[in-house]
Amino acid sequence: MLLLPFLLACVPKKDFDALAAELASEKAAHADTAAKKAGVEADLAAELENLAALREKEARLAADLDAARKALDGERSAWIEEKAALMGDRARLKSSVAEMEGALREAAERRAQAEARVAQFRELLAKFQKLIDAGQLRVKIVDGRMVVELATDILFASGKADLSEAGKASLAQVGAVLASLSDRSFQVEGHTDNVPIQTDKFPSNWELASARSIVVVKTLVAAGVPANRMSAASFADTHPVADNTSVDGRASNRRIEIVLVPDLSQLPGFEELKAVAK
Repeated sequence: MLLLPFLLACVPKKDFDALAAELASEKAAHADTAAKKAGVEADLAAELENLAALREKEARLAADLDAARKALDGERSAWIEEKAALMGDRARLKSSVAEMEGALREAAERRAQAEARVAQFRELLAKFQKLIDAGQLRVKIVDGRMVVELATDILFASGKADLSEAGKASLAQVGAVLASLSDRSFQVEGHTDNVPIQTDKFPSNWELASARSIVVVKTLVAAGVPANRMSAASFADTHPVADNTSVDGRASNRRIEIVLVPDLSQLPGFEELKAVAK
């Protein structure tokens, strides 16, 4: 311990300051990663809360159904003598039981779908964990859809649609993960801040966001994602996620989102929609 001050005194101040700056940078990066992870955990907690609500509803329906069945069994002996008077009540009771059984089946289906979404979300998080920890992307839930978000500042230079080398490397890793999800389709959405652009190549933010999303689609296809499961879209500055009045807010709004397109056949009312569309 007596040698420590002597050893520190031997370290040039320039080297000491560099080490201190590097340590501070590492701490900041760790804090940023922790914040992103907390955001993902919050999204997951919301999905789990929805699942808990579905389970509670299912339990209530099951209890109601059990009570209705017991009531039906308890009245069978009386129905022999009062059959004529009770036929209407019996029909209504059977209808109610059938409705509750249908509701119970629907709740069970919704629970299974919710559990499948939670499992898929966890799987997606695990597959992207290295990139999440590196601060290159984050996985979130937006309007019930799973979304992989990448900051365009990592992928593209300002006002450009040419991928950086770091962007190409990141998308190669993202593409490998998406290609492993064989049963899903993806839409790449380009978003910008509200700072206008007006060049010969990009007359507005619509063209810039569109060009970037198409470049990302082509890069993901080259990384192994089937082209028939990809699409590109431009939202320009119409879907901000932060306040455009600050530098950090505008940086957050400049992003590429890869949306896992929901399977409509698994949504309630799909069969009814098909019947209407015929």
